[in-house]
Amino acid sequence: MVRQLDYHDMRAVFTRFQQAEPEPKGELEHVNAFTLVVAVALSAQATDIGVNKATRALFAIADTPAKMLAIGEERLMEYIKTIGLYRTKARNVIKLSQILVDQYGGEVPSSRAALQSLPGVGRKTANVVLNMWFHQPAQAVDTHIFRVGNRSGICPGRDVDVVERAIEDNVPAEFQHHAHHWLILHGRYICVARKPKCGICPIRDWCLYEDKTE
Repeated sequence: MVRQLDYHDMRAVFTRFQQAEPEPKGELEHVNAFTLVVAVALSAQATDIGVNKATRALFAIADTPAKMLAIGEERLMEYIKTIGLYRTKARNVIKLSQILVDQYGGEVPSSRAALQSLPGVGRKTANVVLNMWFHQPAQAVDTHIFRVGNRSGICPGRDVDVVERAIEDNVPAEFQHHAHHWLILHGRYICVARKPKCGICPIRDWCLYEDKTE
């Protein structure tokens, strides 16, 4: 049986998140929509810290699709070689840059379908861009959100798509925009995988996790 917080507890949880961090921010560094797309695409199977270290110098010289094409795939690989799967990611970044130049006038589109048509951009990446840059209430479910959602009863589901729908269906509307950021940060720093820090958890009173730590 799926355990799901009821509406009143859900509202209490997100009110607490909002009180603790009214304007949560993503931790990937970017300067515009294009660099956000690239940063999120590079972050697959990598840490935000590692991506930020690699992209600071890169984005200083290549912050548009045209500039990225100008440096080319070989030079791009030199900038991102510390990131996992960097060869494949470099190829995808060059391909998506070419598509943005050829089909979108160098601008990043604001539709999920268009974003997901870009090489190396899946639904999660598209949702991050829609949320962070275009301010749409899109929910990007990563491993942190999947764990927190199922462990706490906030947004349980057997896969990321079900968890995404659970957030959309059950989180009160006024919290939708920041929901995925609150959940990611909670999973990254408090509701960690091996030994959750339940003793300092701001939503402990409502969490359905039975094996709480002290």
